[in-house]
Amino acid sequence: MSTRAPSPGPATGPQIGVDEWVRRSGERTTGPSGLSGAVYRAADRLPRIVLLAAFVAVAACIPFMTSNVYVQGVATDTMLYVLLAVGLNVAVGWAGLLDLGYVAFYGFAAYLYAALSGARLLTGHRLLVDWPTWEAVPVVVGATIVLGFLLALPTRRLRGDYLAIVTLFFLEIFNNFTSNGDRWDWLGLGGTHDVTGGTTGLIDTHPWRVAGHDLANYSRDYLWVALAGFTVIALALALANRSRTGRAWRALREDPLAAEVMGTPVKWLTLLAVAVGAGVAGFAGAVNGAYYQQVSPTSFTFQLLITVYAMVILGGAGSLGGVVFGAVVVNVLLEVLRFPDHARWVFYAGLLAGLLVKVRPWRLLAALLGGLVAFGLVVNAVARAAWPRGVHGPVAVGADSFTQHGFVATVLHHWLLLPKNTYEVANYRIGDYVFVITVGLVLALTLLHGWRRFALLVPTVWLACFVWENLLIVQSPTTRPLFLGVILIVLMTTRPAGLFGQTRVEVV
Repeated sequence: MSTRAPSPGPATGPQIGVDEWVRRSGERTTGPSGLSGAVYRAADRLPRIVLLAAFVAVAACIPFMTSNVYVQGVATDTMLYVLLAVGLNVAVGWAGLLDLGYVAFYGFAAYLYAALSGARLLTGHRLLVDWPTWEAVPVVVGATIVLGFLLALPTRRLRGDYLAIVTLFFLEIFNNFTSNGDRWDWLGLGGTHDVTGGTTGLIDTHPWRVAGHDLANYSRDYLWVALAGFTVIALALALANRSRTGRAWRALREDPLAAEVMGTPVKWLTLLAVAVGAGVAGFAGAVNGAYYQQVSPTSFTFQLLITVYAMVILGGAGSLGGVVFGAVVVNVLLEVLRFPDHARWVFYAGLLAGLLVKVRPWRLLAALLGGLVAFGLVVNAVARAAWPRGVHGPVAVGADSFTQHGFVATVLHHWLLLPKNTYEVANYRIGDYVFVITVGLVLALTLLHGWRRFALLVPTVWLACFVWENLLIVQSPTTRPLFLGVILIVLMTTRPAGLFGQTRVEVV
């Protein structure tokens, strides 16, 4: 009686004669594993209309959850970013276009609404006319769509770097015009006119008037306005994404040449994608002009463009829900990093989460954490004997638990080095030198493997904490973009498609 040999289990290592990249394609298409993977797949099975309704309901209830004007203002700012990210996703995520002039549409709409709503210059002169909201907003959105279409006309043959260069020049032209529009000489015929207010911008824009009532509660009312606009736009874009136009946009993104060979109107789709995205930015600009009660060139810079791109990349270009999630996370994170006590929680929680995710097996993680504790205690003890000034400095400003006599402050004083008078300008050099050393160690980690990488990881993490406590935590303007950049770099190396973007598998 013969017995059948047991079938081999799933191969865990490379196989001879099998393309490993193709063999493991299923792992990439199924998404993340573990608890996060289960949550992701459960959310993916829910109807999109349910997720949209849940998001809108929670956001709309924020004014009832708190009376804090700052929190309501952050919620309104976040919704404006959501609108911008959704509009940029049309051109970048669906059509695959690298549009670097997108923020100019946002600024153009804000300036046009301010001019049509009776805004005035710093000199007191009011521009154009004082149109009602129901006339001004459609005109602003329509004019922004036309502007996007006109910009796309000369660039419809360009893609990639060439399209990016042309659209970036458009953004620079817009910024230059608005900054110097207080001395505009029409056609060089002599005489200058103030049409943009220059660097000061336009002030005293009139609020929206809905159903006979002025929206005077700016933090609350414009949150609801932005939510209402987002709901309509999200539903329209979701339907468009499922239509023939949406499928054609994705074909254009994947392979423009193949799409054109199959009869897809590539040029028309390019124009349409830019124009639709510009229209969404136009609505956001109209809300911006009324909500902030003024517009100025400093609000529509390249830095804003980078922030919106970061939101799209983080959430996952091409995913409507993903870019909404990215916008919320990025803007809330940037606001949290404004305050040292909140920023400290974010830094250490993010650092610990990164170690939990990347360091395996668990015994290796336990050894790493133990090594970090021991390394810090030893360095601190040596410094107390050889360099007392290096351990008697203050902990950065924080909340009650971070005062000089709190638990966390005690831990930091015994684990890190806190040079005395670190926060004086002359003593920032210590933090600067250690920052450069830390960057060098991070680069070295990418070249090492095995126990060498593990051994170097201990001083690298400790030095990163030193730089955070002695330099970055009190430099919010520098820390916020740096922290965001680190998150994006880590994400791009672990999940290039973003958190909710769909990873494409191409088999040649």
